[in-house]
Amino acid sequence: MTDPLKPLLALEGVAAAAKSAQDAVFAVHRLPANLRGGAETAAEASVRAARASAGIDGANPELPTDGAVQDPLLAGSLRVAESLEALLPTWRRAPLQALARMHVLAASDLVDDPDALGRPRVGGSRLELLAQLVTGATTVPGPVLTAVVHGELLALQPFGSADGVVARAAARLSMIATGLDPKALTVPEVAFFRRVPRYVELAAGFATGSPDGVREWLLFCCEAFETGASEARSISSAAG
Repeated sequence: MTDPLKPLLALEGVAAAAKSAQDAVFAVHRLPANLRGGAETAAEASVRAARASAGIDGANPELPTDGAVQDPLLAGSLRVAESLEALLPTWRRAPLQALARMHVLAASDLVDDPDALGRPRVGGSRLELLAQLVTGATTVPGPVLTAVVHGELLALQPFGSADGVVARAAARLSMIATGLDPKALTVPEVAFFRRVPRYVELAAGFATGSPDGVREWLLFCCEAFETGASEARSISSAAG
């Protein structure tokens, strides 16, 4: 069976960028604090990722001092982040079920009709193809598959609410499942948050399906993985 994503590795710079991103993330896993387990790094990374993800879509990413999160998008993003470890087995075998659950968590404060939660309104066949990729229909490196999952969900906007939060959470699950970031230590979401206009522009380019648009998105994501590794390095240093 032909690997549908293999041609992406022939796009200029993509294979090298994926290798560089993987090396940067692996280096973080080898830091002493993370060799001992990395639980503290992963916990802090999860919160930072959720805050940045909500911020990308316009929420205030700051956590209130009293701990009561009022912003519905931030609250949903934090709920999704808390669920990812439990959702990982489902993502590996039935990713569409995992997407539905993430949407329920992300959008429960945003959607008036509870029947709309977890139900994709568009993208049926493309979502099925994406699920096949996640469950083994491709052997491309983790950075490439993760970027494709992320970009495709942004392009499809399958649920009509909280799609960005779901897309970035799905990318995070892909990073773990592919072995790119098995302990979920890195925070590429921070890199996206710092460059939201560029993020939006390149996601739109990916959605066109043009070789240049796809290539630029893949390179941008690989750069974000490296930045996310730097963020994890700073977290690990603080953790001791």
